Amino acid sequence: MTTETTTKDTAPGASVPGERVLDARGVTMRFGGLTAVRGVDLTVNSGEIVGLIGPNGAGKTTFFNCLTGLYVPTEGEVRYKGNVLPPKSFKVTAAGIARTFQNIRLFANMTVLENVLVGRHTRTKEGFWSAVLRGPGFHRAEAASRARAMELLEFVGLDSKAEHLARNLPYGEQRKLEIARALASEPGLLLLDEPTAGMNPQETRATEELVFAIRDMGIAVLVIEHDMRFIFNLCDRVAVLVQGEKLIEGDSATVQGDERVVAAYLGEPFEGAPGAAEAAEVAEAEATAAEADATASKADATAAGATTADAEAATADADADTTTDAAPGKENDR
Repeated sequence: MTTETTTKDTAPGASVPGERVLDARGVTMRFGGLTAVRGVDLTVNSGEIVGLIGPNGAGKTTFFNCLTGLYVPTEGEVRYKGNVLPPKSFKVTAAGIARTFQNIRLFANMTVLENVLVGRHTRTKEGFWSAVLRGPGFHRAEAASRARAMELLEFVGLDSKAEHLARNLPYGEQRKLEIARALASEPGLLLLDEPTAGMNPQETRATEELVFAIRDMGIAVLVIEHDMRFIFNLCDRVAVLVQGEKLIEGDSATVQGDERVVAAYLGEPFEGAPGAAEAAEVAEAEATAAEADATASKADATAAGATTADAEAATADADADTTTDAAPGKENDR
């Protein structure tokens, strides 16, 4: 799992070695009666790459949204370097957490360089009047931002395409641009949501090298991915979410060897599976309802049978009365 990667500088937002960067405790997210994430605990330390995996619909992206302020958790708290994060995404970015998205979200009609400059806004100190008057301070800040943006484009290998429109980049390079924009905010923790989705093996390998290089800059990384080879080659620790709950957390060998993880991905039930108790309650309720319906149907059938028997008896009595009332000998009259 080791890859030789060297970098010249440490990132401005890099954390102190060994420092706990992210501490999520009991994070729960409910949407009405649906619990998408239930009581998830997760930590990320400085210099670590941590993976988050699970079947589709396990709650991984919802958990990311809780970490980055797009959702306010129903229960639990999220701390970054010991401080509780505010429930606003732009404040979370300013605090030091940046992210990419499962679906690429670039400014398609802006240039590659302009997209990265957008990521610099949280670190730019110039205000409204400075931008209007465009004094010396504004020009110095603008030049510094452009220089830093070009450094990041060189870092991801896009410096030669700085003036290209983002929409004209190949898919893999758009992914790199999104990472460069996230790095422009000088994060101490970078969250990557399926960074290799849709990539070929060569692009996946290049992304793996890029993530190692980001880690070597002192930036902790938390990554969601469905490519198991990518995740297990890359990550120091891996956590598995199943139906919104954390099933297991450990190194790659521990997670790969756990039968529950295999069963969860194959959709097979296993003892103690998240949601098993709720499923049992639903099954019991359905069985009780079915039994009640069967009893009611039987009672209705019995009642219907009794009614039919009464009707037949009444008809027989009526026929008997008619025969008795007929005059003697009349039945032979013609």
